[in-house]
Amino acid sequence: MKQRIFLYLFIFSSLIALYFYASGSNQVESLRERVDSLQEETETLKDSLKSSKLQLMDMQYFSLENNDDAMVYYDDLELENPARYIADKLLETNEQKGDNPLVPYEGMESDFKINKIKVLNHKWIIADFSDGKFWGEILIRYELKDDLGVDFTLIDHLLYRPSSY
Repeated sequence: MKQRIFLYLFIFSSLIALYFYASGSNQVESLRERVDSLQEETETLKDSLKSSKLQLMDMQYFSLENNDDAMVYYDDLELENPARYIADKLLETNEQKGDNPLVPYEGMESDFKINKIKVLNHKWIIADFSDGKFWGEILIRYELKDDLGVDFTLIDHLLYRPSSY
């Protein structure tokens, strides 16, 4: 009788051990597949990040902040961020009543105001303007004086035709 109990106990423990082995093997395989998929996803994300960085570098190519030759013009003025200073001065032209004086069009829905500004170098700015429905772009020449005054001169402009017309 004692032998049978040990035999049954041995068979039962063998079955439990077999179950744990099969279950653990499946879990290991499942985890291995998950790790592989996560590694593939990581590689994809790294490639995407690299591509985004290259795009960002291309977009920043025409930028005062990344143009050391243009920044030399502002060394003696002791401005912390010349591009921001110039953009702020340009935005101040929006404060006048009516259309922005640099925009050569009359607003149709409301007054044309400058929205986005990109300081390209030590001489040029490209800016976006809108009246809420119509929009366009202007190319501006600017000159930053020693007294930190800024003169703006319109070089060229365009007004987009809304797609609803």
